[in-house]
Amino acid sequence: MRMIAVLALLTLPAAAHAAEPIAGQWLTKEGKAIVMIAPCGKGVCGRIAKVLKPNPQGHGVDERNPNPALRNRPIVGLPILTNFTDAGSDWRGRIYDPEAGKEYRSIVKRLPDGSLQVQGCIAFFCQTQNWKPAR
Repeated sequence: MRMIAVLALLTLPAAAHAAEPIAGQWLTKEGKAIVMIAPCGKGVCGRIAKVLKPNPQGHGVDERNPNPALRNRPIVGLPILTNFTDAGSDWRGRIYDPEAGKEYRSIVKRLPDGSLQVQGCIAFFCQTQNWKPAR
């Protein structure tokens, strides 16, 4: 009887490892903006909730977007993290940089100190920023 119980436990599927939650408000590198990350669809997305240090040469819109039809979108409310899904130890999706008008493959991970490690990648080359919780 004991052998059957042990065998039954061994055949149970292992619980999938989930990435640490990243929802909340985050202060970007150099304190330029606050990004609100929240559930959307089957994953999470992030939008610029508030601009703290506006670009002095900017006009408060997405003027560097490669799509001319999107260049008048306000920076506040702009989606910059899209299609992020739980990849086990981190979240993976796309990040948009309105300062460059470019989108990159991205990996976001919650660090032990409570901050977010945010990477934007082209091929194997990644640039990393740490975002702090906004209070």
